[in-house]
Amino acid sequence: MQYTRGMHELITLWMSWVQDWGYAGVIILMAMESSIFPVPSEVVIPPAAILSAQPDAPMSFWGVVLAGTFGSWLGSAITYVVARVVGRPVIMRWGKFFFMPPHKVEKAELFLQRYEVSGVFFARLLPVIRHLISIPAGIVRMGFGVFSLVTTLGAFAWCAVLAWYGHRIGERHPELLKSPEELIRTVKSESLPLILAVLVLAVCYIIMLRLTDKKKAEEGTESASPETDE
Repeated sequence: MQYTRGMHELITLWMSWVQDWGYAGVIILMAMESSIFPVPSEVVIPPAAILSAQPDAPMSFWGVVLAGTFGSWLGSAITYVVARVVGRPVIMRWGKFFFMPPHKVEKAELFLQRYEVSGVFFARLLPVIRHLISIPAGIVRMGFGVFSLVTTLGAFAWCAVLAWYGHRIGERHPELLKSPEELIRTVKSESLPLILAVLVLAVCYIIMLRLTDKKKAEEGTESASPETDE
């Protein structure tokens, strides 16, 4: 992945927020990451976890996880409320300017209507789509309590994994804090097996639901068919 000078400056700035602002920096950046702002969580949680392992660190490992989880929920909740308030027509007209063209909105709506709870949870564990899932959830008016619960659980799992990877990577390569691009490459390469495992689990879950629906449909057809006389 190639970085432009502007992207390098942004990543350096975001990492400085984590280093200078501590938990507040983590919360703000993860809230941005869970909305429409393209802040990679790989440049937030792992550096914070590395810092938490330093002597006399102002943050703890689990403090980083909880701050990241709260920030993720906060950004998701704001995006959800905005999408729910402005409504589908506005999103369909202007969503293309925020990475949500009409065809993606329609697919997301159909997906959430069928897998709403599990769909939001798995989305929190997957790159790219996790910062978009709140928009269709708001459009289809998913229950805010359910949305908050699965978002929090998924965000907690993702932040815990990233913090664990960051802590482990920091023990071997403490110099990565001085190289944002190399830090992101390292975290992404080492977290690839986890992402693949989540994808496999999600696919298996969807297949199971499809088979269950098919079986129910067949049973419904059999029960609805008229009995024939012997």
